Amino acid sequence: MATVEPAPPVERAVVGEIRDIELRRLTVPLVSPFRAAHGAQSHRDVVLLAVRDADGVTGWGECVAMNAPTYTAEYADGAAHVIEHHLLPGILAGHGPTSIAGHQMAKAAVEMALLDLGLRRSGRSLTAELGGHGGPIAVGAVVGLAPTIDDLLVEVGRRVAEGYTRIKVKIRPGWDREPLTAVRAAHPSVALWADANGDYAEADLARLCALDDLGLGLIEQPFPDDDLMLHAVLAETIDTPVCLDESVGSAGALRTAIHLGALDVLNLKAGRVGGLREAVRMIGVCRDHGIPVWCGGMLETGIGRAANLALATVAGMTLPGDLSASSRYFHRDLTVPFELGPGGTLVPPDGPGLGRAPDPDALAEFTTSVRTIAP
Repeated sequence: MATVEPAPPVERAVVGEIRDIELRRLTVPLVSPFRAAHGAQSHRDVVLLAVRDADGVTGWGECVAMNAPTYTAEYADGAAHVIEHHLLPGILAGHGPTSIAGHQMAKAAVEMALLDLGLRRSGRSLTAELGGHGGPIAVGAVVGLAPTIDDLLVEVGRRVAEGYTRIKVKIRPGWDREPLTAVRAAHPSVALWADANGDYAEADLARLCALDDLGLGLIEQPFPDDDLMLHAVLAETIDTPVCLDESVGSAGALRTAIHLGALDVLNLKAGRVGGLREAVRMIGVCRDHGIPVWCGGMLETGIGRAANLALATVAGMTLPGDLSASSRYFHRDLTVPFELGPGGTLVPPDGPGLGRAPDPDALAEFTTSVRTIAP
């Protein structure tokens, strides 16, 4: 089957029409600290772009880089610098983002803002632009590392009561079999996944294989992102599907991982792979090779969440994503909140562009700095 490409980019057409670009920094508190193998977060340090044309139409883009370079090498302060000093000059000169090496999260934020602007001008939704179906999609909740088994069970129980039918539990060496066994016993009908964020090593192969009897839907990114061969060894040995996340940053890297037999499932995060266009190409590669794929999340506000939901409706996105309702992470989101629907589902916005824009009062509450840059 041939890979289906998205419609021709609309963002190129708006570059010469830009009046100014606002680079905004925000600190948005989380409902509770979120803990994984790479550390804990109590707030989101958000880099937000507002790209305005001469008519005052505004396109929004959110950068998913975390507060510190612990999950990947990118982080919010660095991404903001790259956006301002290396990507925006080309846009403001009228010939598009300057080509640079790496910095995929910064590039993805710029692409999102330009795409949103172009689609708002044309009255077309992001879901339609990406070729998505626009209907309700199944989503799941992620539960971070907990202090105790009892704390974990309380958290999982809360998410199940809210309506989530798929739960992903963060694990690490020494915090895997016991917590997963407890969750499985308490919720035997819930789809249960595990995510290691690359915290295991070759010496842990047998430990991971011993989790087969728990009926996990997948084990995500068990080993460091640069060790595809070790993932291939595990995938050959274990019955539980192996899912890659951080190891796969482009369509080319995905083809390599598939050729090596390093994955059975892909967690796809548009912000981590350079943007929505590359993400759609990667979904096509997965379709061509029969690899299930789902949309990952990075604690995005409603801006980034709207983009993720549109992406999650593209054909080939076959598993529930880490998208969740706004209330899972934020007391107050930047946009009108996303609310969980029947059967643990969310609906992508159907308005022009992202279909969501920040609430001015929320921007005022959480903004720590603003820079307006004009040609």
